[in-house]
Amino acid sequence: MMIKSLFETHIQVSNLERSIDFYKNVLKLELAYIEDTRRIAFFWIGKSGQSMVGLWETTEQEIEKRHFAFGCDIDFILNESVEYLKSKGLRPYNFFQEDSQRPMVFAWMPAVAIYFNDLDDNSLEFIAMLEEKAKPELGVISYEDWRNENR
Repeated sequence: MMIKSLFETHIQVSNLERSIDFYKNVLKLELAYIEDTRRIAFFWIGKSGQSMVGLWETTEQEIEKRHFAFGCDIDFILNESVEYLKSKGLRPYNFFQEDSQRPMVFAWMPAVAIYFNDLDDNSLEFIAMLEEKAKPELGVISYEDWRNENR
């Protein structure tokens, strides 16, 4: 198979400088390049040269909201992500958009995830693969229920 990974994705933002600050200082991504004439900025995700996100400035009316997920360590998602996001003024939410703000498990993968939005309301996600065998019949469940199913 010639495709081995996703190298880059692009999203639209309404204010490039504000979004650069968010992706650099809130999400801690490494700024790779800014092209001011086209109003675009690129950030490395993980190691330099491995994967990136491009931010394209456009008007608020032209923004097409997108979704993508950042692969993270499971310990961060389970033990730190919710409080980290809240400390940055963001609202974490799970797949069902419940107020519980607890990470949920997609049993068909299996992976645990928590969601939040950027400043332009793009849907972002922190996700980590779990080591256990997939159980698609469980659907999307709480991490606690997943642990109980795998004891």
